[in-house]
Amino acid sequence: MASGHVDKCCVVGTLHEGEATGKDIKIDGTIDAYLATPPADKAQEGKGILFIPDVIGIWQNSKLLADNYAAQGYTVLLPDIFNGDALKLNRSGEFDFVSWVTKGSTGDNPHTPAAVDPIIIKGIKALQDLGIKRIGAVGYCFGAKYVVRHYKDGIDVGFVAHPTMVEEDELAAITGPLSIAAAQTDSIFPTEKRHKSEEILIKTGLPFQINLYSGVVHGFAVRCDTSVKIEKFSKEQAFFQAVTWFNEHL
Repeated sequence: MASGHVDKCCVVGTLHEGEATGKDIKIDGTIDAYLATPPADKAQEGKGILFIPDVIGIWQNSKLLADNYAAQGYTVLLPDIFNGDALKLNRSGEFDFVSWVTKGSTGDNPHTPAAVDPIIIKGIKALQDLGIKRIGAVGYCFGAKYVVRHYKDGIDVGFVAHPTMVEEDELAAITGPLSIAAAQTDSIFPTEKRHKSEEILIKTGLPFQINLYSGVVHGFAVRCDTSVKIEKFSKEQAFFQAVTWFNEHL
């Protein structure tokens, strides 16, 4: 495995301040989603981003990030890949994360590839229906796996931060450029898995980038404490890493 399994570090973080400016919509008539559109004078025609979130799903921080990508000129779609069963920030008590992935909180709402893949495909189609011809995808934590898995379905360029549950064969099968933002301290994407990912990406022959951010932990690119200088800096730099990557390759 190129990155490890979802764990308690995937829900730890800080709620960010700001007012979301996008709108709540439904795709395919049933799937909740958040749509952020660029200012008319900055819109990059025909280019959009599929935002695949961490286990907290559509929430304040992910909406604000989607708005920030939109402000850079991209139409951004953030779908509910958990079918109403996203986890809460800083949840307390014991929790079986493996069971949540395989069965969901209710036991009949899994968050496995068999359940998530169709939502990703519908998200890609929804962007295409909006006139998007070139699709970038961002994946945070849990979402990273589904960026890597869906180049074949219409993703042209990818960016992932502190990836979770990415299999080596999935990474080896990408067909377009990939950028990765990694944390210095990350039990899910530690040094050895990062280096293994480098070996795999080199063999693909495709453009890739892996940036390592010091002084931060898993989740920093979406859930860091922005009152801590190095965390705020790293989050912002990871965002601009993604934007620069899309500006170059998308």
